[in-house]
Amino acid sequence: MNASNLNIVLFEPGIALNTGNIGRTCAATGSALHLIRPFGFRLNEKEIKRAGMDYWERIEVHDYINYRDFLERNPEARIFYATTKTDRLYTEARFAPGDYIMFGNESRGIRPEILKKNEDMCIRIPMLPDERCLNLANSAAVVLYEALRQCGFSGLS
Repeated sequence: MNASNLNIVLFEPGIALNTGNIGRTCAATGSALHLIRPFGFRLNEKEIKRAGMDYWERIEVHDYINYRDFLERNPEARIFYATTKTDRLYTEARFAPGDYIMFGNESRGIRPEILKKNEDMCIRIPMLPDERCLNLANSAAVVLYEALRQCGFSGLS
């Protein structure tokens, strides 16, 4: 793991390929991957293996039964919530080592009540007004690399 020790959190991920690709990005950056159940797949499916399971042994993976379990096991976590439902751009956030960046389910996002309770920590990626969203794996890579840039790409070459 690199010195910036960043964390990607997937809230109820539904597509195995996205989770596998995000796992691959975590492996390449030394970031930890946190998975909040329920999932729309099993962690041992072929799709994940094709997308990045061969990297799985090099990833620090944490598995949670639900959002409450995640919060209880990470009480000091500073969490950024990626959503299309905020005006604050991800480039306006000030990331620091140890931060968590949460991404929601591909079709439902992060629950509205969670976003409302954490409005000051919500961030978004800009895009054309008529577009719904970016692919989850692409979104995670975009925001993670900005956080890594802000942390000086610590431990990466």
